[in-house]
Amino acid sequence: EQPTLGEVYIDGMPWHSMSERRRRPHRVNFQYVPQDAMGALDPQQSAIEHVVETLCVLGGYPRDEAQARALEMLKRLGLAARSHALPREMSGGEQRRVTLARVLALEPRLVVADEPTSGLDPDRRESVLKDLVGNLPKGSACIIVTHDMSEARQWCHRIFAMLDGRVIEEFGGRQKPQHPYARVLFEPWEGSPISGVLAETGCPFRPDCPLIEDDFSRRCESVTPKLATLCNDKVQEDGNIGVGEHRVACYALTQREVPSAG
Repeated sequence: EQPTLGEVYIDGMPWHSMSERRRRPHRVNFQYVPQDAMGALDPQQSAIEHVVETLCVLGGYPRDEAQARALEMLKRLGLAARSHALPREMSGGEQRRVTLARVLALEPRLVVADEPTSGLDPDRRESVLKDLVGNLPKGSACIIVTHDMSEARQWCHRIFAMLDGRVIEEFGGRQKPQHPYARVLFEPWEGSPISGVLAETGCPFRPDCPLIEDDFSRRCESVTPKLATLCNDKVQEDGNIGVGEHRVACYALTQREVPSAG
């Protein structure tokens, strides 16, 4: 896909303007988990054939070595007994694990997972995320695209909340969102219902914003706010000390002190 706006840099490389010939050697390092697992699988290939083909084509492995690596990854994901099953013979969770297996077997540096638990029962969602996050290669990263805020809270070290195609807040997984729209997403029981009408100029959330004051209203009406630092401290996240910078696109919040930790 060609971006309609903006730029994409990976490891400093201008991915948006590179030719496919230049991209090809790097693709093995950057992998994608699709939202529609069944639609992404070849109906005529078994689970192990999917992984072997990926290892041979993208990873450059000889077929014998690819076969062994594929079987080992399927075992790690609990699919050893289903390695020769076709997609139509698998459950939704098994189909999802096949898409994980062919990505994780390549040991990528970055995985982008698009709604990786979409369509799964609640009890299967957590197990799929455990398989995804628990089998990431050491030193790699994962971007999870999700509408499930509990998933974001539980699994992500950093959260980016978006509105109208823009990031309106960036915060740590253990921090408390401050932008009024992000709070609606993460804490819907604490605020008032919103109309969903977006302003065409200035801050898009302005029609529903409870923070507009006389000091900021003119700017909110005319200039779209950009991300600015709300606080800069150290936070404890799952046993690891991380930089807890909290950025928000809101004039009212970035010009007055507010609590940052939940």
